[in-house]
Amino acid sequence: MFLYLAISLALFFLIRWYLERQTVENLREKYVFITGCDSGFGNQLARQLDMLGMQILAACLTQKGAEELERVTSDRLKTIILDVTSTESVAAATEWVKGHVGNKGLWGLVNNAGIAHPAAPNEWLTKNDFAKVLDVNLLGLIDVTLHMLPLVKKAKGRVVNVASILGRLAFYGGGYCPSKYGVEAFSDCLRRELRHFGVKIAMVEPGYFRTNMTNVDWNLSKLEQTWTNVPREIKDSYGQTYFDNYYKMFKESIVTQCSTDLYLVTDCMEHALTSKYPRTRYSGGWDAQFFFIPLSYLPTVLSDFVLTWSLPKPVQAV
Repeated sequence: MFLYLAISLALFFLIRWYLERQTVENLREKYVFITGCDSGFGNQLARQLDMLGMQILAACLTQKGAEELERVTSDRLKTIILDVTSTESVAAATEWVKGHVGNKGLWGLVNNAGIAHPAAPNEWLTKNDFAKVLDVNLLGLIDVTLHMLPLVKKAKGRVVNVASILGRLAFYGGGYCPSKYGVEAFSDCLRRELRHFGVKIAMVEPGYFRTNMTNVDWNLSKLEQTWTNVPREIKDSYGQTYFDNYYKMFKESIVTQCSTDLYLVTDCMEHALTSKYPRTRYSGGWDAQFFFIPLSYLPTVLSDFVLTWSLPKPVQAV
């Protein structure tokens, strides 16, 4: 019985390996719109796909980011300034994309734009702190997708949504985890709704990587600022020692756990756009594949223990 199981698994992975190596034809004629291209994954992906000869439409938040990207890419790559929290900006970007793709439609939409802060233990934050992150990571992603979907449907193309391992296993206070869980849910629904239109939806779930989002000094500065604004009663329940230890642990995790190899994520994005048989979910990074994903399948009591045993204890802990 175990032999049959082993043979079946081997055949499954062999067939999947073969199918996933089949690439889409005429890639040089395909248009891909990517958000969040100032830096990080979006910037890397734009340059990577440009080198493949694809028609890249890159959305940046700042003019500086757009100019720097244009400087290191071919004349094929075009940029636009986009604020995903503004429906007017999204609508203008959609019209701009229409003008470029014409009757071909939009082959790929990559929703990559995102922020992480404010982020801290939930009790230290306000409703507005959560809303700021959700507005970019979830509502902005939804707005861009809804505007661009008619163009993607015309091309029978792909939507690639950047979620996170924190959309599978939440252990980080603030709006980031809820936003990424929302991205997962939205993507699942979208995939089931659009399957009859020939549109494929993929999610990329990165682990920890060294990007502007994980800049050490910036993150620590934001954490200190958040602690300063915490009401006195809540501060007293945690204590200054808790914050000092939390600060130290937070700094150590950013410094030691973030991978610098962004290709572990952008290669997943590229595959989702160029393979005839893309996956539904991609786990980007060794920590995602071999720690966080397996941990997410454990009983809750075990995953809670693994994720919390090293956390500092509040002064008023029972």
